[in-house]
Amino acid sequence: MRRFLFPLIFGLAGAGVLIWLGTWQVQRLTWKQEVLADINARIAAPPVSLPTEPDPEIAQYLPVAATGDLVGTSIRVLVSQKNIGAGYRMISAFETGGRRVMVDRGFVRVGKETDVGAAQNITITGNLHWPDEIDSYTPAPDIAKNLWFARDVGAMAAHLGTEPLLIVARKSSETGTNVTPLPVSITGIPNDHLNYAITWYSLAIVWLAMSGSLIWRNRQSGKG
Repeated sequence: MRRFLFPLIFGLAGAGVLIWLGTWQVQRLTWKQEVLADINARIAAPPVSLPTEPDPEIAQYLPVAATGDLVGTSIRVLVSQKNIGAGYRMISAFETGGRRVMVDRGFVRVGKETDVGAAQNITITGNLHWPDEIDSYTPAPDIAKNLWFARDVGAMAAHLGTEPLLIVARKSSETGTNVTPLPVSITGIPNDHLNYAITWYSLAIVWLAMSGSLIWRNRQSGKG
Protein backbone atom coordinates (compact mmCIF):
# COMPACT_ATOMS: atom_id res chain seq x y z
CA MET A 1 0.00 0.00 0.00
CA ARG A 2 2.88 2.41 0.76
CA ARG A 3 4.17 2.19 -2.80
CA PHE A 4 0.83 3.69 -3.98
CA LEU A 5 0.08 6.03 -1.08
CA PHE A 6 3.26 8.08 -1.16
CA PRO A 7 3.19 8.82 -4.93
CA LEU A 8 -0.53 9.63 -4.66
CA ILE A 9 -0.07 12.10 -1.80
CA PHE A 10 3.05 13.59 -3.40
CA GLY A 11 1.31 13.93 -6.77
CA LEU A 12 -1.85 15.53 -5.38
CA ALA A 13 0.12 17.89 -3.12
CA GLY A 14 2.40 19.03 -5.94
CA ALA A 15 -0.49 19.49 -8.35
CA GLY A 16 -2.38 21.42 -5.67
CA VAL A 17 0.50 23.87 -5.27
CA LEU A 18 0.81 24.34 -9.04
CA ILE A 19 -2.94 24.88 -9.45
CA TRP A 20 -2.86 27.42 -6.61
CA LEU A 21 -0.04 29.30 -8.36
CA GLY A 22 -2.01 29.29 -11.61
CA THR A 23 -5.13 30.58 -9.85
CA TRP A 24 -3.08 33.30 -8.16
CA GLN A 25 -1.83 34.42 -11.57
CA VAL A 26 -5.42 34.57 -12.86
CA GLN A 27 -6.25 36.83 -9.93
CA ARG A 28 -3.19 38.96 -10.71
CA LEU A 29 -4.35 39.13 -14.34
CA THR A 30 -7.69 40.56 -13.25
CA TRP A 31 -5.92 43.09 -11.03
CA LYS A 32 -3.50 44.11 -13.80
CA GLN A 33 -6.32 44.56 -16.32
CA GLU A 34 -8.05 46.90 -13.88
CA VAL A 35 -4.81 48.86 -13.40
CA LEU A 36 -4.30 49.18 -17.17
CA ALA A 37 -7.91 50.26 -17.68
CA ASP A 38 -7.42 52.96 -15.02
CA ILE A 39 -4.23 54.17 -16.71
CA ASN A 40 -5.98 54.27 -20.08
CA ALA A 41 -8.78 56.34 -18.58
CA ARG A 42 -6.28 58.75 -17.03
CA ILE A 43 -4.36 59.12 -20.29
CA ALA A 44 -7.51 59.86 -22.30
CA ALA A 45 -9.07 62.32 -19.82
CA PRO A 46 -9.64 65.94 -20.91
CA PRO A 47 -6.40 68.00 -20.69
CA VAL A 48 -5.89 70.56 -17.94
CA SER A 49 -3.41 73.37 -17.35
CA LEU A 50 0.06 72.54 -16.08
CA PRO A 51 -0.08 71.93 -12.32
CA THR A 52 2.19 74.11 -10.18
CA GLU A 53 4.06 71.45 -8.21
CA PRO A 54 2.88 68.05 -9.44
CA ASP A 55 3.51 64.93 -7.39
CA PRO A 56 4.91 62.25 -9.74
CA GLU A 57 2.89 59.55 -7.98
CA ILE A 58 -0.37 61.44 -8.40
CA ALA A 59 0.22 63.35 -11.65
CA GLN A 60 1.68 60.44 -13.66
CA TYR A 61 -0.13 60.35 -17.05
CA LEU A 62 -2.04 63.58 -16.29
CA PRO A 63 -3.30 65.07 -19.60
CA VAL A 64 -2.21 68.69 -20.03
CA ALA A 65 -2.30 71.41 -22.67
CA ALA A 66 0.00 74.42 -22.89
CA THR A 67 1.08 77.08 -25.38
CA GLY A 68 4.56 78.53 -25.57
CA ASP A 69 7.93 78.45 -27.32
CA LEU A 70 10.20 75.47 -27.97
CA VAL A 71 13.68 76.84 -27.42
CA GLY A 72 17.34 75.84 -27.57
CA THR A 73 18.96 72.63 -28.75
CA SER A 74 16.94 69.47 -28.29
CA ILE A 75 18.22 66.43 -26.43
CA ARG A 76 18.43 63.32 -28.62
CA VAL A 77 17.39 60.07 -26.91
CA LEU A 78 18.29 57.00 -28.95
CA VAL A 79 15.30 54.73 -29.67
CA SER A 80 14.16 52.27 -32.31
CA GLN A 81 10.80 52.00 -33.99
CA LYS A 82 9.41 48.75 -35.38
CA ASN A 83 9.47 48.65 -39.20
CA ILE A 84 11.25 52.03 -39.23
CA GLY A 85 14.59 51.56 -37.54
CA ALA A 86 16.82 53.72 -35.39
CA GLY A 87 16.01 57.27 -34.50
CA TYR A 88 15.70 59.69 -31.64
CA ARG A 89 13.15 61.05 -29.25
CA MET A 90 13.58 64.81 -29.34
CA ILE A 91 13.32 66.47 -25.92
CA SER A 92 13.11 70.27 -25.96
CA ALA A 93 12.84 73.04 -23.41
CA PHE A 94 9.38 74.63 -23.50
CA GLU A 95 8.75 78.13 -22.18
CA THR A 96 5.11 78.60 -21.26
CA GLY A 97 3.32 80.99 -18.92
CA GLY A 98 6.51 82.10 -17.21
CA ARG A 99 7.66 78.53 -16.70
CA ARG A 100 10.30 76.42 -18.41
CA VAL A 101 9.51 72.72 -18.68
CA MET A 102 10.35 69.92 -21.13
CA VAL A 103 8.47 68.44 -24.08
CA ASP A 104 9.08 65.04 -25.63
CA ARG A 105 8.19 66.11 -29.16
CA GLY A 106 8.37 62.61 -30.63
CA PHE A 107 10.40 60.47 -32.99
CA VAL A 108 12.66 61.38 -35.91
CA ARG A 109 14.77 59.04 -37.99
CA VAL A 110 18.55 59.22 -37.80
CA GLY A 111 19.77 62.04 -40.03
CA LYS A 112 16.48 63.94 -39.88
CA GLU A 113 16.89 65.41 -36.41
CA THR A 114 18.63 68.50 -37.82
CA ASP A 115 15.21 69.62 -39.10
CA VAL A 116 13.89 69.84 -35.53
CA GLY A 117 14.63 73.34 -34.30
CA ALA A 118 13.08 76.01 -32.15
CA ALA A 119 9.45 77.00 -32.68
CA GLN A 120 7.30 79.81 -31.35
CA ASN A 121 3.69 79.98 -30.21
CA ILE A 122 3.24 76.21 -30.26
CA THR A 123 0.35 74.46 -28.55
CA ILE A 124 1.24 71.10 -27.05
CA THR A 125 -1.33 68.58 -25.83
CA GLY A 126 0.07 65.54 -24.08
CA ASN A 127 0.61 63.74 -20.78
CA LEU A 128 2.94 64.30 -17.87
CA HIS A 129 5.31 61.38 -17.57
CA TRP A 130 8.18 60.25 -15.37
CA PRO A 131 9.57 57.31 -17.38
CA ASP A 132 11.30 54.48 -15.52
CA GLU A 133 14.01 53.74 -18.08
CA ILE A 134 17.23 53.90 -16.06
CA ASP A 135 18.98 50.88 -14.57
CA SER A 136 22.53 49.87 -13.74
CA TYR A 137 23.17 48.87 -17.36
CA THR A 138 22.09 52.19 -18.91
CA PRO A 139 25.12 54.06 -20.32
CA ALA A 140 25.67 57.61 -19.21
CA PRO A 141 24.71 60.21 -21.82
CA ASP A 142 27.38 61.35 -24.25
CA ILE A 143 26.98 65.08 -23.73
CA ALA A 144 29.60 65.97 -26.35
CA LYS A 145 27.60 64.12 -29.03
CA ASN A 146 24.22 65.05 -27.52
CA LEU A 147 23.36 61.36 -27.35
CA TRP A 148 21.23 59.99 -24.53
CA PHE A 149 20.22 56.36 -24.02
CA ALA A 150 17.17 56.81 -21.79
CA ARG A 151 14.87 59.53 -20.55
CA ASP A 152 16.07 60.62 -17.12
CA VAL A 153 13.77 63.49 -16.16
CA GLY A 154 16.06 64.90 -13.46
CA ALA A 155 19.22 64.75 -15.55
CA MET A 156 17.53 66.13 -18.67
CA ALA A 157 16.00 69.00 -16.69
CA ALA A 158 19.39 69.90 -15.23
CA HIS A 159 20.95 69.82 -18.70
CA LEU A 160 18.24 71.96 -20.31
CA GLY A 161 17.76 74.26 -17.33
CA THR A 162 14.08 73.44 -16.84
CA GLU A 163 11.75 72.21 -14.15
CA PRO A 164 11.87 68.41 -13.76
CA LEU A 165 8.59 68.18 -15.63
CA LEU A 166 8.18 66.30 -18.92
CA ILE A 167 5.19 66.57 -21.26
CA VAL A 168 5.04 63.71 -23.77
CA ALA A 169 3.32 65.25 -26.78
CA ARG A 170 0.17 63.65 -28.15
CA LYS A 171 -0.66 66.54 -30.45
CA SER A 172 1.39 69.55 -31.49
CA SER A 173 0.63 72.56 -33.63
CA GLU A 174 4.20 72.79 -34.95
CA THR A 175 4.62 72.24 -38.67
CA GLY A 176 7.45 71.72 -41.12
CA THR A 177 9.30 69.05 -39.15
CA ASN A 178 9.74 65.30 -39.44
CA VAL A 179 8.72 64.69 -35.84
CA THR A 180 6.15 61.96 -35.22
CA PRO A 181 4.63 62.12 -31.72
CA LEU A 182 5.10 59.03 -29.58
CA PRO A 183 2.31 59.53 -27.04
CA VAL A 184 2.13 57.84 -23.68
CA SER A 185 0.33 54.49 -23.82
CA ILE A 186 0.06 51.21 -21.92
CA THR A 187 1.88 49.35 -24.70
CA GLY A 188 5.14 49.13 -22.79
CA ILE A 189 3.58 48.02 -19.50
CA PRO A 190 4.09 44.25 -19.15
CA ASN A 191 1.10 42.01 -18.51
CA ASP A 192 2.29 38.40 -18.65
CA HIS A 193 0.00 36.95 -15.98
CA LEU A 194 -2.06 34.93 -18.47
CA ASN A 195 1.08 33.25 -19.79
CA TYR A 196 2.21 32.53 -16.25
CA ALA A 197 -1.19 31.03 -15.38
CA ILE A 198 -1.13 28.78 -18.44
CA THR A 199 2.40 27.68 -17.52
CA TRP A 200 1.45 26.74 -13.94
CA TYR A 201 -1.71 24.91 -15.03
CA SER A 202 0.24 23.04 -17.70
CA LEU A 203 2.85 22.01 -15.15
CA ALA A 204 0.04 20.76 -12.89
CA ILE A 205 -1.24 18.55 -15.73
CA VAL A 206 2.27 17.22 -16.39
CA TRP A 207 2.81 16.63 -12.66
CA LEU A 208 -0.42 14.64 -12.39
CA ALA A 209 0.46 12.64 -15.50
CA MET A 210 3.91 11.80 -14.15
CA SER A 211 2.45 10.88 -10.76
CA GLY A 212 -0.15 8.68 -12.42
CA SER A 213 2.55 7.03 -14.51
CA LEU A 214 4.61 6.31 -11.39
CA ILE A 215 1.63 4.78 -9.59
CA TRP A 216 0.84 2.63 -12.65
CA ARG A 217 4.44 1.39 -12.87
CA ASN A 218 4.43 0.55 -9.15
CA ARG A 219 1.19 -1.35 -9.64
CA GLN A 220 2.61 -3.28 -12.58
CA SER A 221 5.75 -4.15 -10.68
CA GLY A 222 3.60 -5.30 -7.74
CA LYS A 223 1.75 -7.69 -9.99
CA GLY A 224 5.02 -9.15 -11.09
